[in-house]
Amino acid sequence: MSTKHVYFFGGKTADGDGKMKELLGGKGANLAEMCKIGIPVPPGFTITTEVCAAYYEQGQKIPEAAIPEIDAAIKKVEAAFGGKKFGDPADPLLVSVRSGAALSMPGMMNTILNLGLTDASVEGLATKTGNPRFAYDSYRRLIDMFGSTAMDCEHEDFEHEIHTLKHQKGVKLDTELSADDLKELVKRYKAAYKKHVGDDFPQDPRKQLMLAINAVFNSWNGNKAIQYRRIERITGLKGTAVNVQAMVFGNMGDSSGTGVAFTRDPNTGENVFYGDYLINAQGEDVVAGIRTPEPIARLHEEMPKVYAQLVGIRQSLETHYKEMQDIEFTVQEGTLYMLQTRSGKRTGTAAVRIAVEMAKEGLIDETTAVKRVPPDSLNHLLLPQLDPKAKTTVVAQGIAASPGGATGKVLLSAEAVVEHAKNHPHDPILLVRKETSPEDVAGMHLAKGILTSTGGKASHAAVVARGWGKPCVVGCEAVKIDEAAQTIAIAGHTVKAGEFVTINGTTGDVMIGKVPTVDPTMTGDFATLMSWADKGRKLKIRTNADTPADAAKAREFGAEGIGLCRTEHMFFGDDRIAAVRQMILATDEAGRKAALDKIEPFQKADFVGIFEAMAGLPVTIRLLDPPLHEFLPQKDNVKGTEEVARQIGVTPEKIHERVEELHEMNPMMGFRGCRLPIVFPEIGDMQVRAIIEAAIEVKKKGKSVLPEIMIPLIGTVEELILLKKRAIQIAAECMMKAGVQVEYQIGTMIELPRAALVAGSIAEEAEFFSFGTNDLTQMTFGFSRDDIKGFMPTYLKEKILPIDPFQSLDTKGVGRLIDIAVREGREGRQAKHGQHLKVGICGEHGGDPDSVHFCHKVGMDYVSCSPFRVPIARLAAAQAALGLKAEGNK
Repeated sequence: MSTKHVYFFGGKTADGDGKMKELLGGKGANLAEMCKIGIPVPPGFTITTEVCAAYYEQGQKIPEAAIPEIDAAIKKVEAAFGGKKFGDPADPLLVSVRSGAALSMPGMMNTILNLGLTDASVEGLATKTGNPRFAYDSYRRLIDMFGSTAMDCEHEDFEHEIHTLKHQKGVKLDTELSADDLKELVKRYKAAYKKHVGDDFPQDPRKQLMLAINAVFNSWNGNKAIQYRRIERITGLKGTAVNVQAMVFGNMGDSSGTGVAFTRDPNTGENVFYGDYLINAQGEDVVAGIRTPEPIARLHEEMPKVYAQLVGIRQSLETHYKEMQDIEFTVQEGTLYMLQTRSGKRTGTAAVRIAVEMAKEGLIDETTAVKRVPPDSLNHLLLPQLDPKAKTTVVAQGIAASPGGATGKVLLSAEAVVEHAKNHPHDPILLVRKETSPEDVAGMHLAKGILTSTGGKASHAAVVARGWGKPCVVGCEAVKIDEAAQTIAIAGHTVKAGEFVTINGTTGDVMIGKVPTVDPTMTGDFATLMSWADKGRKLKIRTNADTPADAAKAREFGAEGIGLCRTEHMFFGDDRIAAVRQMILATDEAGRKAALDKIEPFQKADFVGIFEAMAGLPVTIRLLDPPLHEFLPQKDNVKGTEEVARQIGVTPEKIHERVEELHEMNPMMGFRGCRLPIVFPEIGDMQVRAIIEAAIEVKKKGKSVLPEIMIPLIGTVEELILLKKRAIQIAAECMMKAGVQVEYQIGTMIELPRAALVAGSIAEEAEFFSFGTNDLTQMTFGFSRDDIKGFMPTYLKEKILPIDPFQSLDTKGVGRLIDIAVREGREGRQAKHGQHLKVGICGEHGGDPDSVHFCHKVGMDYVSCSPFRVPIARLAAAQAALGLKAEGNK
């Protein structure tokens, strides 16, 4: 840890600057930077992230060496802010205490405002300002925030007191309470505080400050912060910094206010000033969504001079940072102060538009534009939209906070969403709340969409939803929530929890019931960004597709071939599953061949459609992989067994017998993959024949075709030699019979650790490798992908693993096997044949940006992923080629 623990900022000077985010956190670094470029910022100081790390190393205790620096920094703030004194009962300096990690974590950690107020200084503040209402409003806020964050009081206890008082006084809004009302509220808050803590609210400002600093450091490892970092894959940070800053007040009357704004629209990316403000309020009123604020453009009418200054600062910040900014500001009696700037969270749609338009404006270059967009944010562009042709009845309208359409079962708490998802993981859920808070993040992440009755475009719900690509409508005041009855009322309609509601996050519309959705199309700025990305990309991007429709959609998104066509998925069609089951139930080769003769025309027709859709691009077809028992109804499925027996003309008992014969203790490591055609060659023969005959038919039409036959689950080169020889023989017979030659390749999936370790010899026979990372991860860890839910959450919580290895590739273990296989496979192929071994990946990891970076690093030729992940993989591959991960918004 460095010898300097505290960095001052104020006026036009600062100890730090905007490049010091690792040490000062994003907020502290940007406050220092704003001072240096002449933006009006209240003075303050930043306690470094290194102090946070030391705080935990020393048993959650502030290092002794930091304490004198904190005291000295308070003196510097006093001098810089007109000589006000911290703890002065007559004219007190009050401060805010806020978190600030190197990467933005909006609302996930603690903030305390108005710190330094006491029973004595609140009277001095009232006298000094001539505004007792403001003084007592500030004091009651401090007791609430300090109690809730530093002392673990229940925020709801304070909320109960203010709601009770408003009811007693017959008012609706907090701002309608008088100074005497707020004095009474302070008494009630202090009583609630003492009831919970067992002691009076502290009257020593320095004690308040040190406890508040502790609270911010503690919030780094609070549940909501941990959940957010897990969801956002934020790792490797030392902790949070603490920013202590002189308070300026937006709650001093009608000449004061506070707001949050974005220098461009974070939903659409349009180059307009976007945000919310409230008159006579403090910052948490806007962010928490407790009151529905006004749009920023209206500030021009209420405070024209302030608005003009704010517009100028907007331009200055964007020009300086060359990035869309999220800003917080306070107006104290007509004077504007900036409290924060940071790169703004935005939707994928906005990220693309902003990057492209900034490049066209000359603010950034094309390379920066490509690096600027987080690949996963493209999910926003790929989100389904409500079908414009569908007949809908809009029953209410709120504020469009995050685009896309979402239909889901209404649930009224984040806890209910989490619980419901455990038992019904595929149910679409719509989380409906008055407002969300950071405690709701787990449920928000699981929900398809979010609807709140209060809040604005900068509320917690809006910011988090945009960051995660969740459709969201906020500030829909027509929604009345009754948690006790588990119902919501929307403009006279009652909806019970569990019933469906639909929201349109693009327009703000709310509809009762289900509304169909349609897939998006890619045009304009997206096409421009992708063209820039493709210029420097080294990796080819293929898709995993089993139907012509999937193949066509993937090509629309830029796929350069099919990296995985799973033939078993074709077996489940109603017109062919009976023949497949007949083949499995056959007791001899003749019976199997008779059934396969029925299946072959279907397989061939499927391949013809896919070859034609891909128009000469390579198509990798995996031969039958799963265990045969998966195609039969299980023994306890009486109705299904009887139906299958009727379809294929056997007794249910016959099916039960065959299911028993096929039963395996561990089927994923049993009779599957290449083992099937080794024992039953006629299965592999039929599939190879269907592939080659389909390729011949397409070629006869004058169209290009490039099939790649992939043999799964190879563990020894001898398996591949046997099956390759037979495949070549079948292919030769087909081409001789047709009088047409087609080019094709035979390769294998590397999905067993042994195959990776003997890749050099396997590559002497294989023309290509494709890593099946789902199975390779299972086999390497000894984890069953379907059975990890019992322990994986604990592994992640205890940091045994940084992330679920089925979501993002384990580069240390599984990745090392891949690296060995790529290097030794290419050496083996080159040594024997003088040829380059083509290598790709076809597991779900092919669409994960971090995994794509690894694939680029080890020199793969392509990655393959689901059609809707193709644009994400294209962008991630481009960023990998540029040598950097996305700058992004995390």
